[in-house]
Formats: sequence, structure tokens, C-alpha cells
Amino acid sequence: MFPRLPPATRALIVANVLMYVAQSLTAQPGRPIEAGSLTALLALQPIGPYFHLWQLVTYAFLHGSLAHIFFNMFALYMFGGELERYWGVPRFLQYYFASVLAAGGVQLATTWLSGTYESTIGASGGVFGLLLAFAFNFPRQRILLLIPPIPMPAWLFVTIYGVIELFLGVTGTQANVAHFAHLGGMLGGALVMLGWRLEDRLRRARGPPPW
Repeated sequence: MFPRLPPATRALIVANVLMYVAQSLTAQPGRPIEAGSLTALLALQPIGPYFHLWQLVTYAFLHGSLAHIFFNMFALYMFGGELERYWGVPRFLQYYFASVLAAGGVQLATTWLSGTYESTIGASGGVFGLLLAFAFNFPRQRILLLIPPIPMPAWLFVTIYGVIELFLGVTGTQANVAHFAHLGGMLGGALVMLGWRLEDRLRRARGPPPW
């Protein structure tokens, strides 16, 4: 079933898995994987001497544990393939990395405003953008949760998830999770889809070319 994935989704999953292997190989013995030198270089660092522009993309290919990468890649597998088939490769990649960049930007603003200095890793910003897009384009598609196994329409699933993320981010009740970055991924995806819709309307208003 995995080979049937469209090429961009498959490439993203493979890249994430290979980066996780590289993280594991370069991690310092006796210390968590986040402490590895490769992870420290590519993770999204707060604004300061250790921040580099490339980290706004590379952080989305790093993960801190097997559970972390499993759930992100499972979501990419479930939702990314459908959206890539629906949009095609160029729009899918444009959307995914816009969500990643928006999530990173929101996370940088959050750490700066809160005065925290924790690094950020994970594909969750891009994944949350995909969740929003899936609910927008396939709102009545049924989604079966893993825990608990309750089926619900995509629009309801994403709405509930978004509200939970907002609550956890505002209250700070779940530490070490970048809730506002997740919401930033959704925001970035929403802006991209809005831009596409405006482009389509302008194209239709102009009509076909005269030649």
C-alpha cells in the first residue's frame, strides 16, 4: 500500500525517516535525541545567536522519539496522499511548506514574547495544515480516531482538534508541545487556500486569453 502513495507524500515520509535515523546516529550517548549536534543545528532555535533561516524548514524533518515521528508520519500518510492527488504535486508542496513556515514563524514569535529558549522540532505544523485542508476540501469524509476509536466527519474532527490546541496553548497545561505552532500551521494553510481562491476568481473574471 505504501508504494501507491503519490511521489511528494512518499518523498516527505522517506526524508523524515532518514533524518530520524541520522539524528539517532549522531545523538550523544546517554542524552536524549534532541541533544545531538545534528538536531541542535537543524532544530528551530529561538531568535538569537543560534537561530538560522534554514531552521524554518529543517525543523520539520526532525523528531524526538519513535512515537513522535510515527504519529506525524501516519497523519501525513492518511491526509497527504489524498490532498496531493486532489491538488497535484506543485500545489501540495507549496501548501505543505507554507504551513511549515507559518508554524515556524508563529513559534518564533511565541518564544520571543514568552521569553522561553526551547528549540522546536517536528512535522506537526505541516501536518496540522494538511488536517485543515482535508477538512476544507472533504468536510464530510469520515475519520476514525485511533484513541478513542470514534468515527466523525472531517470538519468536526479538525474543529475539535483546533479548539483543544488553542485551549492548551493559552492555558499552558501541556508542557513541551508547541501548540501555537500547530495553530500557525493551520493559519498558514488557510492563507494559502484563500490566496488560491482569489487567484481563481480573478482568472475567471478576466476570462480566456484573446488569442
